[in-house]
Amino acid sequence: MLADAADVLSDQLHGHLQRLASLLDPHAGPLETRFLGALRKLRFDVKQRGALAGITLGAALRLLALGHPLLKFFEQVEYNGRRLAKLNLPPSAIVGALAEYDRLLAPVLNSLEAGEAENSRWVREQLHFCVILTLNNAYYQVREAETQAFYELFRVEVESRNLDELLGRFLVALSEFCRSDAAHLYLLDDAGSQWIPRAALGRKAPEKTPVANRRGLARALSKPRCIKRGDAAEAHLLDPAWRQRFGSCWSIPLTGGDRLAGVMQFAFSKSYEWLPREQELLAVAAERCLMAADKARLMEDLAIREEQIRRLAEHMLHVEEIERRRIGRELHDEAGQSLLCIRLQLEMLEQAPPVDGGEWRAKLGEVRDLTERTILEIRRLIAALSPAVLEQLGLGAALRQLVSRFRRVHPCRVRLHLARLGGLPHQLEIIVYRLVQECCNNIAKHSAAANVNISVASADGLLRLQVEDDGVGFAVEEALKKRDSFGLAGLGERVALLGGKFQVLSRPVAEAGRGASGTRILIELPVSRGEEAAGAVRFAS
Repeated sequence: MLADAADVLSDQLHGHLQRLASLLDPHAGPLETRFLGALRKLRFDVKQRGALAGITLGAALRLLALGHPLLKFFEQVEYNGRRLAKLNLPPSAIVGALAEYDRLLAPVLNSLEAGEAENSRWVREQLHFCVILTLNNAYYQVREAETQAFYELFRVEVESRNLDELLGRFLVALSEFCRSDAAHLYLLDDAGSQWIPRAALGRKAPEKTPVANRRGLARALSKPRCIKRGDAAEAHLLDPAWRQRFGSCWSIPLTGGDRLAGVMQFAFSKSYEWLPREQELLAVAAERCLMAADKARLMEDLAIREEQIRRLAEHMLHVEEIERRRIGRELHDEAGQSLLCIRLQLEMLEQAPPVDGGEWRAKLGEVRDLTERTILEIRRLIAALSPAVLEQLGLGAALRQLVSRFRRVHPCRVRLHLARLGGLPHQLEIIVYRLVQECCNNIAKHSAAANVNISVASADGLLRLQVEDDGVGFAVEEALKKRDSFGLAGLGERVALLGGKFQVLSRPVAEAGRGASGTRILIELPVSRGEEAAGAVRFAS
C-alpha cells in the first residue's frame, strides 16, 4: 500500500517536491510552531498533536531535505495514522487539522512567484490525496486487527473444552493483539489471599506457586496500569523477574461488577505506552474473559455434579439390589424356615395324632411359640422397610424409637433434643427420619464416638437438623472426592433435592491435636406443603 501511494507520484512531481522543499525550508520551523499552537487551541492533546505534525506537507518536505526517499514519509504517515486511530481521533478531525495546516501554509505559497505558487498548489493537492489514502489504510488496519481479536476471542470461548484451555487461549489472542513479549494471567482465590497463576506466555513462564496478596495489592491491581521500568508501580508486577527484564508492562484487571477476580499482565521489551483504544479493547476483552471463565467453571461444576449423580444413581441401584437380596435371604433363612417347620409340625400332628393329650398340647405349644417368633421376625423386617411408628405417631416418636434401638446396639451415649415438630408434611418427616438414620449408621460404622447429640427443630419455615459426635473425625474434602463413598454424597443429594442446605464440619484426630475432633452435620430444609416439594422428597426417599 505504501509503494502504491508513492508510485502515484510521478517523477515530475518528485522534482517539484524537491524544489518546494528547498523553497519552504526557511519557513518550516515557524510554520510547524504555529500549526502546533493552532492544534492546542483546537483542544488536541499532546499525543494527537505530535502524530498530526508527522503527516503534513512540511513533514514530507523535511524528510526529503534530509535525503530520505518519499516512501519513508508514507511509512511515517501510516505509523501516525495507526496511532491516531488508537487515540480515538475520528477521520473528520484529521481532515480538519490538515485543512488548518493548509490555511497556515497558504500565505507562504502565495508569496512565491506565480509559476512556483501554481506548481506548489498542485504538489500539495497530489500529496494530500496520497496522505488521505494512506491514512484510510492505517485506520483499516487498526479496525481489522480489533475485529480479528474479537473474532478470535469468540472462537476461543466456543471451542475451549475446559477452564485452563480457555484462559490460555484468551491470553494468546490478547498477547498477539498487543504484540507483547510475555504475558501472565492470575486468578484471585476465593479467600482473596493468593494470586493463582493460570496461564503464561513467553520464554520463561511464572512459577506455579501462588503469589501472596499482600496489603493494598488488590486495590492497586483493580485499575488498568501502564508500568514503566523504574516506576514505583513495578511492585505491582506479580512476576518479580519482570521488573528488571522488560521496559514496560500493562496490567488489566479481571472484574465483574465490584468483584476483582484476577489480572492479566503483558510485558514489552521496549518502553511501549498504551493508547486509549488499546486500553478500551483490553478492558472489554478482560470482562468477556471473566464472563467466559465463570461460564466454563459452571460447566465444569455441572459436569462434576452430573457425574456424581450418575455414580450415585448407579450406587443406589446396587444398594437396592443388595437390599432386595438381604430381605429375600432373611425371609428365606428366618421366616421361611420357621414357616416350613410349622408346616411339618402340623403335618405330623395331622398324620399321627398323639394318644396322650398332654403331649399333643405340648406340640401345639411349640408350634404357637414358633409362629409368634416368625410373626415378630416378619414385623422386624417390615419395620426396617417402613417404620409403622412414623406412620402412626409421627416424627418425634419415630426418632425416639430409632435412638433407643441405636443405644441398644452401640455402646455410646445419645442425647435427642426435639423442639416444635408439629404440623410437618408427612413426606418431610420421612426424609428427616432417613437422614437421621443414615447419620446414625455412619457414626456406628466410622466414628467410634462415645457421645452423640441429635437436635431437630422447626422455626421460621425451616427445619434444622444437627447431628454431632466426638468420634475420630475425618477430612471432609477428601471424603467428598472419594468415588466409592456414597454416605455423605447421598445425604447431600437428598438435601439438595429439597432445596435445603447441607454442611459437614469435621477434623481428624491427627489434625485436631489437643483441640476437639469429631464431626458435626448441619442440615436446613424448607418446610413446604407444595406438591413440587413433596414430589422431590418422594423421589429422594
